Amino acid sequence: MEKDLTELQTLIEAHFESRKKEEEELLSLTDRIDKRRSERADQMKIRAEREKERQNKLAEEKNRKEEEEAKKKADDDAKKKKVLASLNFSGYKQNKGGTKKQTEREKKRKVLSDRRKELNVDHMKEDKLRTKANELWEWIQQLEAEKFELQYKYTKQKYEITVLRNRVSDHQKISKTSRSKRGLRK
Repeated sequence: MEKDLTELQTLIEAHFESRKKEEEELLSLTDRIDKRRSERADQMKIRAEREKERQNKLAEEKNRKEEEEAKKKADDDAKKKKVLASLNFSGYKQNKGGTKKQTEREKKRKVLSDRRKELNVDHMKEDKLRTKANELWEWIQQLEAEKFELQYKYTKQKYEITVLRNRVSDHQKISKTSRSKRGLRK
């Protein structure tokens, strides 16, 4: 019986020792988890700060570029006005086509740059993607409607120009015949 008792005591001691080791391992594991959490939180703070700095830099650069473009445009406008003021009428007629074409290109580029927006969808979730897709769809519909209206306006103006030209030519024909009847010549 003593043998059984000693055996039982050794088993109990072994159990308590293994339990103590498991508790120590559990404590060390929880310490490592807490340490990792704090490191992760620090990394996230650093990342957030870096991202904020990057966004600020991008915003500053964008503002700087816009200011430079505005300054450049103002300088170009001043140069154009100066050149146009210094040219005589015939010189203006000769150079008119190139500058007008260039300004039209600049206008188109500006409109396209205003309309074209970056599409950042990497960070969006499904519901935000759906709303973004709906916004883009509505925007496309609006653009199509504007295009249709502009085409209609263009064809209407073209028709009006044709009608007015015909009226002018008819008027010129009538005035020529009435002058020739009177004996007046041009």
